Amino acid sequence: MATVGMSDIKKGVRMIVGEVPYKVVEFQHVKPGKGAAFVRMKIKSFLNGKVVDKTVHAGDKFEVPIIDFKTMQYLYDDGEMFQFMDNDTYDQLGLSYDQCDDASKWFKDGINVDIIFYKGNAISVAAPEVMEFIITETPPNFKGDTSSGSKKPATLETGAVVQVPYHVLQGDLIRVNTVEGEYLEKVK
Repeated sequence: MATVGMSDIKKGVRMIVGEVPYKVVEFQHVKPGKGAAFVRMKIKSFLNGKVVDKTVHAGDKFEVPIIDFKTMQYLYDDGEMFQFMDNDTYDQLGLSYDQCDDASKWFKDGINVDIIFYKGNAISVAAPEVMEFIITETPPNFKGDTSSGSKKPATLETGAVVQVPYHVLQGDLIRVNTVEGEYLEKVK
């Protein structure tokens, strides 16, 4: 099985720590004046979405988990779980709120998402990286709100809130990076 060492660590790298698959979300190589170099990182569990701190020293090795992705369609929230449908077999699959974690704020009826499988079990979901949303609520512009770089909060049709420039108004269609939760551009 493939392994990951200290020098291989970067954002997005997957590894198994204590039988649990994780993904690196932040890392920092540290070279102290005295002693050996090491890496401080924040890793996010694929199973429950929890983020933990981990320090890796030279010589530490981690197995790379075999993770499969399957594109499925988001159907609805049944009050206890989010329901998805396999586009090929039409089988339905439910994932708990914890499993869907941050991705759930981007769910719109009928969108295709990637369901993440580990050892044959559905463990998490990933929304498309770039999506388009209609702004349902944002403060109005005020005279003088023209400085570049200024932002205001905007609530999207899914309930997610992103920071947008002042020229963007309620009812506008915008493109959003769902990984970073950032406004990209206004759709013409």
